[in-house]
Amino acid sequence: MSQDEVSETNTDSLITTDVQSESTDQTTETSKAETIVATENLDVYYDDDQAIDNVSMEIPTNNVTALIGPSGCGKSTFLRCLNRMNDLIDIARVDGVVTLDGTNIYNDDVDPIALRRKVGMVFQEPNPFPKSIYDNVGYGLKVQGKKVTDERIEEALRGAALWDEIHDRLDQSGLELSGGQQQRLCIARAIAPDPEILLMDEPTSALDPIAASKIENLIDELVEEYTVIIVTHNMQQAARISDKTAVFLTGGKLVEYDNTSKIFENPEHERVEDYITGKFG
Repeated sequence: MSQDEVSETNTDSLITTDVQSESTDQTTETSKAETIVATENLDVYYDDDQAIDNVSMEIPTNNVTALIGPSGCGKSTFLRCLNRMNDLIDIARVDGVVTLDGTNIYNDDVDPIALRRKVGMVFQEPNPFPKSIYDNVGYGLKVQGKKVTDERIEEALRGAALWDEIHDRLDQSGLELSGGQQQRLCIARAIAPDPEILLMDEPTSALDPIAASKIENLIDELVEEYTVIIVTHNMQQAARISDKTAVFLTGGKLVEYDNTSKIFENPEHERVEDYITGKFG
């Protein structure tokens, strides 16, 4: 085994070691496959303001789960809990349990950097670096302690449905791409280290309809390899691309969480129906 392979093996194991130590004989392979992320009694505060209120839910593997709700309802805050991005906000406090593959990611012995190797993120605004396309994708590998190779760059760009459009200009600045291409470049950067989960915070809100459609089609392909959790204000988008939908309303409360078809066709709660039909929001 080469030194690079040893290094990658060690970095990949920083979180899986904890998973193995906490698993029990009662946990079956089937249940592990069904749920990849779970929250239990999750509360988030910014100083004294509560942004998430007692949220418990299980998110299945290799599905698209959409988080919808009006502005300020806590969707993005919840998303950031799943890879501990809220740790970077001084006034944020997280209570409760968030598990990845059975491990509480807020345990003291879980390294947030190792966690983010498992849980990648794509933000609302495309944010390529002022580097070449090649180096943009390579940065996603370098920051995770993985070796940058031509093969990995191509694989990530193909995975983001961008390779065919830019394969002959990898030395071009990522900033010179169109908005939709920049967002797919950011997706390539996020999937290059091969995470288990891809978090997306309104990834199409800044894009034109054609570019947004390409991202939606890409998500449909990505879910074959990754678990995708997406925040969206576009309810039609949630209905089109997601398998499960969680509806957050005022006060950071999770009001309903079910199969997407059930949420949009026959919701349990009147408030959810009112939101979906446009009576408020």
